[in-house]
Amino acid sequence: MKENDCFLMSSMGNGRPPDPADWAVMDVVNYFRTAGFEEQARAFQEQEIDGKSLLLMTRNDVLTGLQLKLGPALKIYEYHVKPLQTKHLKNNSS
Repeated sequence: MKENDCFLMSSMGNGRPPDPADWAVMDVVNYFRTAGFEEQARAFQEQEIDGKSLLLMTRNDVLTGLQLKLGPALKIYEYHVKPLQTKHLKNNSS
């Protein structure tokens, strides 16, 4: 499975609302667990990051605010947070 394939999993039947803005904290946690970031998913839970918060996160928030190792933090932002934000903006800008 390629890194970008994890992003595609977010739109499959997984119990999460299709719009990340509607995700609860545990939806965000489970998204990252499913994407292979089990250890890092705990940081989203500890910081109470729900879908709305996730969509507001900057690159700096992910790289420093969650106190994650740099490698996983970069992947989380580039392959997950940023694409989710872009998809959300496209779906809500009509």
